[in-house]
Amino acid sequence: MADIADTALVHRASKRDAATVRAAPAPLATVNADAWRMLADRAIEPNGYYLPDWELAVDASARGRSNASVICAWRDARLTGLLPVISAWRAWKIPLPALVSADPYGTLCTPLLDRELAEPAALEIMSQARAAGAHALILRAAALDGPAMKAFREELRRDGLRPVLLQSHLRASLDATRDADELLQEALGAKKLKELRRQRNRLADHGAVHFDIARTPEDVASAVETFLQLEASGWKAQRGTALAQDPGDAAFIRRATVTLAAHGQCEIVTLRAADTPVAAGIVLRHRDRAFFFKLGVDERFAKFSPGVQLTLELTRHLCADPAIRFADSTAAPDHPMINPIWRGRLAIGDVLIPLRRHDPVVPLIRAALALRQAIREPARRAVRFLRQCRESRQEKSA
Repeated sequence: MADIADTALVHRASKRDAATVRAAPAPLATVNADAWRMLADRAIEPNGYYLPDWELAVDASARGRSNASVICAWRDARLTGLLPVISAWRAWKIPLPALVSADPYGTLCTPLLDRELAEPAALEIMSQARAAGAHALILRAAALDGPAMKAFREELRRDGLRPVLLQSHLRASLDATRDADELLQEALGAKKLKELRRQRNRLADHGAVHFDIARTPEDVASAVETFLQLEASGWKAQRGTALAQDPGDAAFIRRATVTLAAHGQCEIVTLRAADTPVAAGIVLRHRDRAFFFKLGVDERFAKFSPGVQLTLELTRHLCADPAIRFADSTAAPDHPMINPIWRGRLAIGDVLIPLRRHDPVVPLIRAALALRQAIREPARRAVRFLRQCRESRQEKSA
């Protein structure tokens, strides 16, 4: 674990702030959706997983992720900052006086901050967490080098505090401002691309191959059913992680994709051989960024690499879209399918934000989390290794 901000001291948190009467964060479902959308439009850093139509759908029914709370920052009736949160007990079953960013069913929890008031909004979010009785705010899966985290670092520095990096990793991303064919040539090389073209030609023996993009709510409502069927037909169903396997998860994704499509913030891409869907993926859009949520494939066509073929088409689609400049894979680090294709890397990490100077409780929180990780990590590494061995074989052929 390492500190991620400098040590300049500017001013202390006021005694009035430290003595604020505890006020529990409000339920997430009580946030005005229109005010939330306006904040999302002004956000200094996009996060498709904290868009209101996505997160409210998660909160309504997603398994283990519903009924979260929220910390909001306001300025003159204008929502300037928003962070869904849960307790440390709910997050990890550890009784720590900390609030933790809520899991939005996507691996990005960067708070939404108004680009004109990012630092005051970050300060208000920390003040609200402190008012709720928390000694620390823990941002899970936050973009470490983005402007939102910079705003928190700056406000902490003014109070003589420093955020602490609990863990970090790099994941695949795409510079969508580049020419797609040039990018794919650099990433995969002529030999691999030739092999993929051969596989696509063999797939075409089953019918003309075409790449479809569902954008309207009506088209997305139909395409999400195709996606759910594909995802539930493969190894994700064997692990019990396919969305269709849980009624709450299925209800969430149906609601989220359709409502986001109404605002131009969701696409579902499908690769077909004639009328047969062989792969489908859900893509969220927020400002100039795209977020590749999940992929489902028909494993009967595994020898033609349908997941890779879909990702190649998605790469071309995003690079050709002038509205999109960057795409986040939101995938696990070292993902065997997308890492070789999207060669950009995005730094993601869990960050502990202390809320008071010289607080003796913060080192205890940090130590408890470190002990938890030390106990769990060997078992997780073993499970992850076995799972990756199996999934690597499946996804490389997907």
